[in-house]
Amino acid sequence: MTVLLPNATEAQRDQRDQREEQLRRMLLEQKAIFDNASVGILFSKSQIMMSCNARMAEMFGYAPGEMEGLHSAVVFQSPETYEAFGREASPSLSAGAPFEKAAQQFKRKDGSLFWCRVRANAVDFEHRGGGTIWILEDVTHSRQTQMEVEAIMTNASMSILFTKNRIITRYNRGFAEMFGYDERAGLGLPGRALYPSQEAYDKLGAEAYPFLSIGKPFQTEIEMRRADGSTLWAQLIGYVVNPDDPTQGTIWVIEDRTEQKRAEEALRNALLENQAILDSAVLGISVVENGRNLRCNRKMEELFGYAPGEMNHLSVQAFYADMNAWEHARAETVRDFRAGQVNVSEYELVRKDGSTFWARLSGRPFDLAQAGGRSVWLVDDITARREAAEAVARARDELELRVQERTAELAGANAQLQGEIVERRQAEARVHHMAYHDSLTGLPNRALLSDRLDRSMLAAQRFDRKLAVMFIDLDRFKTINDSLGHMTGDQLLKEVATRLCRAVRASDTVARLGGDEFVVLVPGIRLPDEAAQVAEKIIEALSDDFPLEGRKLHITPSIGISIYPDDGGDVEALMRNADGAMYHAKASGRNNYQFFKESMNQTAARHFELESSLRGALAANEFELYFQPIMDIGTRRLHAMEVLLRWRRGGNELVTPDQFIPIIEENGMIVPIGEWVIRQACRQSMLWQSQGMLPVPLAVNLSPRQFMHRGLVESIRCILDETGIDPALIEFEITETALMQHGEQTLEILGHINAMGIRLSIDDFGTGYSSLAYLKRFPVKKIKIDRAFIKDLEQSAEDRAIVAAIIALSDSLQLSVVAEGVETEGQYALLQRHGCQFAQGYLFSQPVPHMTAQLLLPRC
Repeated sequence: MTVLLPNATEAQRDQRDQREEQLRRMLLEQKAIFDNASVGILFSKSQIMMSCNARMAEMFGYAPGEMEGLHSAVVFQSPETYEAFGREASPSLSAGAPFEKAAQQFKRKDGSLFWCRVRANAVDFEHRGGGTIWILEDVTHSRQTQMEVEAIMTNASMSILFTKNRIITRYNRGFAEMFGYDERAGLGLPGRALYPSQEAYDKLGAEAYPFLSIGKPFQTEIEMRRADGSTLWAQLIGYVVNPDDPTQGTIWVIEDRTEQKRAEEALRNALLENQAILDSAVLGISVVENGRNLRCNRKMEELFGYAPGEMNHLSVQAFYADMNAWEHARAETVRDFRAGQVNVSEYELVRKDGSTFWARLSGRPFDLAQAGGRSVWLVDDITARREAAEAVARARDELELRVQERTAELAGANAQLQGEIVERRQAEARVHHMAYHDSLTGLPNRALLSDRLDRSMLAAQRFDRKLAVMFIDLDRFKTINDSLGHMTGDQLLKEVATRLCRAVRASDTVARLGGDEFVVLVPGIRLPDEAAQVAEKIIEALSDDFPLEGRKLHITPSIGISIYPDDGGDVEALMRNADGAMYHAKASGRNNYQFFKESMNQTAARHFELESSLRGALAANEFELYFQPIMDIGTRRLHAMEVLLRWRRGGNELVTPDQFIPIIEENGMIVPIGEWVIRQACRQSMLWQSQGMLPVPLAVNLSPRQFMHRGLVESIRCILDETGIDPALIEFEITETALMQHGEQTLEILGHINAMGIRLSIDDFGTGYSSLAYLKRFPVKKIKIDRAFIKDLEQSAEDRAIVAAIIALSDSLQLSVVAEGVETEGQYALLQRHGCQFAQGYLFSQPVPHMTAQLLLPRC
């Protein structure tokens, strides 16, 4: 009897084919997730970028596959930035915990910078060499993303070098980039430095010599070594420079062949790496078909509170809070998929236990040509993103501050130690130098300046020449010193001292008297015009930004000049008169120089007299509030009133603001007086309301120094609580210069004020230095066109064009516009024609006391 048995070999073959088909399908699905994700995904190992998806390459301006094999440092602005980022991420990744950072600046291939949100996790914590998965999301606030990528540089992977007597004598940029040397570090190195061992080098020489010695080219593939010790496989082609004389040197052409060597291994490991990416991702990743979740990664199950495998084949509808949300999300997805676009949205989703969280979803079909087929989705919990980011930023700032403090302490200790071990003669020389030089800047101090001034006056008498004394004061330096701290202020003074020394002649003396006061001695001149030329060079030298601690600071000088012997015959008179001329320069608008005139002594006396009286003016209730109406141009009705400060000195003399405001701004009294203005304005508004008058918003000016005072926000909050006024009835006016001076710190202060409900406006718009990027970020509601553009509006076509442009810009940013200094009906008509909403000026009313101002208010 014959028994027929199944063909065992054929059954095994079928099982094997099924397993291979299943593995191939899983590989394709995971590759589709990896390649089609709308965020950048990167796998790195040993600081080398091993593989990344198309989105990552697109974000950094690289072609697909071009980033693979590059060192991770290439996507950072500098090696220092890369090292700092590594120190920040290493603790979490080394502990097996995910790492996340809300914003990190990266460098594209073309050198441009942009910001990304970074999330990362180790592929296998138990094996430290398993590599790291990085997910980057572009969070740059620009309206358009740079879509063009630079063409791949011709022969970028090729390097060329020249050797003679086995010494590297020349190489190109391709070699420097391939082997990790800078432009000159590799010159003079022996050829042996490019190979992993002496044996490999000797073997290459033995193989190449028979060819090169008779003038024939030599070609091979060999393992070579970079400057950092890492290795690469390379195709090496050698040519002698002169076939008739091989001793003249050899040209070597090297092409990196590492990827070809790794191709087979990469193919075998693709499935394992892709699976590791999915399981280690800090985003939930899911494959969806026909409204059901086919499979997902561990993070997806954690987000929704399901056990492993429990979400497979579950309806996606179960993740939404209600049917309306599900139908809305489904309709948006169908619309985007049919248009061939990625669907990105934010929804409130439901966990297994019924709790909810806010998530950011990003999905796209596997095949854009089949919108109804399978799709891949990324889900991220964004509930606490802002709070976490702010906490990290605060912690980083605190750490940086502690590092700076400890560095300063160590520097001081080291200086003290050095001082204890030097010889007595060196100590005496240092003491002598300290006696005649400023300790911060190293410039001559008052004593040395006085000695040199005496000597220069004697020389001027002997040779019938003149000399100039320039007294320099830095405008608004106290504002920077108070708001950013004395360390920043000291650093700024050092930079100023350096620029002053570069600006003057070799024979001139630059001295520092203390604080922000400098003196320049200009000897041996014939005419005052020579001193004017030096002063102009000083103003020009200080006009550029001062980049300090990530900020761009601006400082300008006020310069007073006295001439010997015309303005004084001794040191004291020349210094006193130069100081008086400096105060006149400040009164003339700052950032200029003035020669001494006898009338300035009277001005200086008036200045000191006013400053002395001002110190008791607030306690004596000598300040008053005046109000100037701001009119609605369309209806010619009262819209708001600007609050203005007046000083009735001694109860009788009314001092104009241009006489006393610069003084209190300079000596710091603007802070308590400004707080008094805000409180009195709020009280006056509440009093008018209690008398049956309809309130209108009151616009209060904040000076730059008052704006940067640390207690400003808390002071405003206390005044609002104390008076009970509606914050919507208060509007703060801030100049462009004050807004732009301190960047992110300004944005933070404005955010606090705006959160109270107080409106913000930019005063004197167009007279400072504007940045549309900052203007868009600041929470301002209104801008005020400076009166300088309104004065000649009827006669000047240029002024009309500027005003029209400002109004159009404001309209596009949804900002209101107030024109200051409107005095004629013609100006009013032109502003109305251009669409300006509000106007202020003598055409309607001069600033008036509160008793007159209340007559303008409507009654209930």
